[in-house]
Amino acid sequence: MPNLSNSNHEPLEDASKQDHLNSSSLLSLSDRRTFLQGAATVAAGAATFAWPAWAHGAAAASDLDAIRAEIEKRHDESVKRLQDWIRQPSIAAENRGMNEGCDMMMRMLREAGFQQATKIATDGQPGVFATLDAGASKTLGLYYMYDVKQADPAEWSSPPFEAALVDKPGLGKVVIGRGAVNQKGPEASFLAALHAIRGAGKKMPVNLVFVAEGEEEIGSPHFPQIVRRPEVLAALKNCLGIFMPSASQGLDGEVTMTLGAKGVIECELVSSGERWGRGPRKDVHSSNKARLDSPAWHLVEALATLVSPDGNDPAIEGFAAKARSVSDAEKKMIAEAARRLSEAEAKKLLGVEHWVHDVSWNEALELLMSRPTVNIEGLVGGYTGPGGKTILPGKATAKLDLRLVPDMTAAEALAALKAHLAKKGFGDIEVRMTGGYDPNSTRADAALIRVETDVYRKGGIDPVILPRSAGSWPGYVFTGEPLHLAAGPFGLGHGSGAHAPDEYYVIESKNPKVHGMDGAVRSFVELLYALAQTS
Repeated sequence: MPNLSNSNHEPLEDASKQDHLNSSSLLSLSDRRTFLQGAATVAAGAATFAWPAWAHGAAAASDLDAIRAEIEKRHDESVKRLQDWIRQPSIAAENRGMNEGCDMMMRMLREAGFQQATKIATDGQPGVFATLDAGASKTLGLYYMYDVKQADPAEWSSPPFEAALVDKPGLGKVVIGRGAVNQKGPEASFLAALHAIRGAGKKMPVNLVFVAEGEEEIGSPHFPQIVRRPEVLAALKNCLGIFMPSASQGLDGEVTMTLGAKGVIECELVSSGERWGRGPRKDVHSSNKARLDSPAWHLVEALATLVSPDGNDPAIEGFAAKARSVSDAEKKMIAEAARRLSEAEAKKLLGVEHWVHDVSWNEALELLMSRPTVNIEGLVGGYTGPGGKTILPGKATAKLDLRLVPDMTAAEALAALKAHLAKKGFGDIEVRMTGGYDPNSTRADAALIRVETDVYRKGGIDPVILPRSAGSWPGYVFTGEPLHLAAGPFGLGHGSGAHAPDEYYVIESKNPKVHGMDGAVRSFVELLYALAQTS
């Protein structure tokens, strides 16, 4: 989610979707097969298969009914499109399948009705710029990512690029695969909405400007090169906001909306005997530790200076100097979220029993929204295989991510990290920034957010609203200079396991509170028609 995705693009509690949320669904179950089977869980709500009354101002009821019928008719086609997409690996971190993944995305855009889709070269992986001109008065911007995280097949119950359809207890039929929920499932569901509108012979209610990248999962190092091209900026300036498809329902049907995301720096700290001038320049026998310095211990000592003794608070001098305090309005949002969300379910999802310093649930959520972080993703040096090898490593590497809150910037945070290491006597340690960007924020009263909120509420959901996601996505290129656009994720449906084994996206739901893929498709249709009415 999109580690909201996280993804990067990660939502509230994990790097996938908030499984612990609770509420009623936007509409009744739109999973046509469960409905046709007459499942007792949805029998009482069958009448709500009609489009909600609010939607009739945007289009005739017959038009919306025709689109609904088209969604159901194209169900298998939509599922197959998603499976085919998952089966095409596109892993930027491994430079695997990237051109093929980019070309596949452009083909899918053209098939969905975009008049033009162009590959945009960058200093890294290519991006995509596409437009759909419907002659409408309103234009919506779309952000997609076509890359996915790495996957170790040994950790999965089903091969990560097989896109198997399996029955998941309590949920129904799901597709399992890398990228299933982050982000190919929601993205494919949005494309299915465009197919359904066209297939029903209806005119698109808004124009679309589309931008995609293939490096979100490695920190979006070259995304600005796509967005800041003159033709892309010119098209985006006409948009009422930037929208990212999401599967935002938890297991109880609840939806959490976020008004931004933390920024991030992804980097490597490398300690080597060669650069340090002490210790070995290559791996040597460990008996030499009696007379040689250790680059690995040198790195460990450096890492210990970055945080407080318990590892919880950043201790990099100047790192959080500009971090914005939580406002009174944000504190009220967080307090309301703490009241409505389950602390027990959040801890269960994470597999933990305590928050840092044993703070309260409300304080834990406030920290999640407002605290900058310094995290060790991985720590590698020397031999890590079976048994021992008794070596003194000549080099050791730590992979870090540093999360940033408004008004911090990635450039200033990186400079603070380097200055801190030098001041503490670790200036020899190499800092390699591999990706990252600034935080992003959108006002709660922005037109895009108001419409998204109204769509949920008029359909029966009162979403939980939080100041930002604890994860990161590169929305700063839209919300900052020179565009200053609102940006926000939206969408029904459910999935989980982003960045983890057995990632899934619900296709046919047996849970009356959670939508399957058809329900997700319908939610995107509803949003497009609602945005067309924005004043």
